[in-house]
Amino acid sequence: MGVLEQLNRKSGVIVGDDVLRLFKYAQEKQFAIPAINVTSSSTVVASLEAARDQKCPVVLQLSQGGAAFFAGKGVANGDQTASIAGGIAAAHYIRSVAPAYGIPVILHTDHCAKKLLPWLDGLLDADEAYFKLHNEPLFSSHMIDLSEEPVDYNINTTAAYLKRVAPMKQWLEMEIGITGGEEDGVNNEDVDNNSLYTQPEDILAIQNALSAISPYFSIAAGFGNVHGVYKPGNVKLHPELLSKHQKYVAEQTGAKTDKPVFFVFHGGSGSSKAEFKEAISYGVVKVNVDTDMQYAYLTGVRDFVLKNKDYLLSQVGNPDGADKPNKKFFDPRNWVREGEKTMSVRVQEALADFNTAGQL
Repeated sequence: MGVLEQLNRKSGVIVGDDVLRLFKYAQEKQFAIPAINVTSSSTVVASLEAARDQKCPVVLQLSQGGAAFFAGKGVANGDQTASIAGGIAAAHYIRSVAPAYGIPVILHTDHCAKKLLPWLDGLLDADEAYFKLHNEPLFSSHMIDLSEEPVDYNINTTAAYLKRVAPMKQWLEMEIGITGGEEDGVNNEDVDNNSLYTQPEDILAIQNALSAISPYFSIAAGFGNVHGVYKPGNVKLHPELLSKHQKYVAEQTGAKTDKPVFFVFHGGSGSSKAEFKEAISYGVVKVNVDTDMQYAYLTGVRDFVLKNKDYLLSQVGNPDGADKPNKKFFDPRNWVREGEKTMSVRVQEALADFNTAGQL
């Protein structure tokens, strides 16, 4: 038995009950699915290739900035035009190519803070339009991040959005407790450390409010997580808090399972394998990794340029001769591919770290 036996759709973008089944199976088998931020067809390909080769599912997600980049930096984005258009374009692209890789893919959007809600609204409009035609939303899931807002506002607003997406059986990820560091223009580097640790009472309040609406939701809880990458010892993770949250919710709700909450691990770059393993054992089903992947992509391109610099100074003429062409060196298909390969290797490392590899 493996992941594929749990799902109705075996490859391509999965939605609704398939997402729920996948996360339940992940908790049961103690693995988590890496969520890779993609910004282009190239980063999509690198991620899909890694998951295919390691025989496992993967989450592909777009941040608001990543979605805008997908549309093109030349498109104005004051009203989220670029982020909405880019997100929709990326979703259709991923839906088109993912089945060719033969693996299940969760198509997700990353952090959406209060000021970015118009972006989410635009994508939900596209989801609902797609649902009318195909009886499923365009995206598998979205993330709403109101962790910097008052708790009541966070829960009530998240609940309102969950009511909107529930008829489509669309998954909604929310965040409670601030993830430190800096990502995609949101800087929490100076936040009070106490704000980095979510309280069990808040987890219970969320679970009660959202489970009354839909089972399709997950919680990104703060347990010292930090976006970006930092020197060892600078990040004080306490994944054992997730275990306490699970026990508290199970006791208070009379849940039949010891892991009633689907947790998400944000700020995963730079964390140790032991920390990942412990968090996953407490019900984490998805881990966000972005910073490491960005650097991994760069290394392939950087090394290619440094190795072949004498062949990249002109279209014609290199150490092999003044009349020798350099097209095979400056053709983007060659140096972009090197970035894909090194990023794909790093994705495969994450798949191994999270026990995802071989789960199909």
